[in-house]
Amino acid sequence: MTFCLGIKVKEGLVAIADTRITAGNEVYSNKKISIHEVQKHSLFIMTAGLRSVRDKAVTYFNQAIEKEEASYDFMFEAATAFGNMLKKVASEDRDSLEKEGYHFNLHALVGGQMCQDKEHKLFLIFPEGNWIEINEGLKYQIIGNSNYGKPLLNRNLTAETSLKDALKMGFLSFDATQVSSNDVDYPIDVVVYEKNSFHAKEIRLSKEDMQNISDDWNIALRKSLEGIDEKWMENLISLSPKPA
Repeated sequence: MTFCLGIKVKEGLVAIADTRITAGNEVYSNKKISIHEVQKHSLFIMTAGLRSVRDKAVTYFNQAIEKEEASYDFMFEAATAFGNMLKKVASEDRDSLEKEGYHFNLHALVGGQMCQDKEHKLFLIFPEGNWIEINEGLKYQIIGNSNYGKPLLNRNLTAETSLKDALKMGFLSFDATQVSSNDVDYPIDVVVYEKNSFHAKEIRLSKEDMQNISDDWNIALRKSLEGIDEKWMENLISLSPKPA
């Protein structure tokens, strides 16, 4: 399992991916997000699924850019191109993988902005190579372990959310997943794209880097719990004054 989150707000895009890889009894770290330069523009690809499928599809995508000097005018063209590379891998490897008991499976989030796009774009690409756009109606998408990270985003994230607050919520979504699941872990790779910048920025953060933020959030949650009205509990629990 993995955790990959893409968020779209009016100010830009946020992408967060953990790095834990589980292969049978082996556990190790590896990148699940990559930035690709398309002339003076950049886009990111974030994946969850079979590592071999991911690596081959991304390699083919890079080769297409270099060999054909591909210049995409719109982000949907880049999303379609990656989907086509995924279809190519499926035609080559699906049968052999399934004979070995592996399910051909790769979901991807592709985000960025090309020269003819009026705004930044974010796409979810399915294993079959088709895609949907993440827009104001969806706002975000998690691929991989999505059980624990959604509530905060569902309650608070809107298209008007600032990019800084979207990044905060994105980290807290990961934090909720990391403390609740053994198969999601640090370090995390974080990519931020600001609208009309045509440049994606990336940073890697360790548990030590973010421990204070996680601790502060735990304290804030406890304080919020203590502040919830208790009158509705009177018929269930004897509510005695707290000792001074």
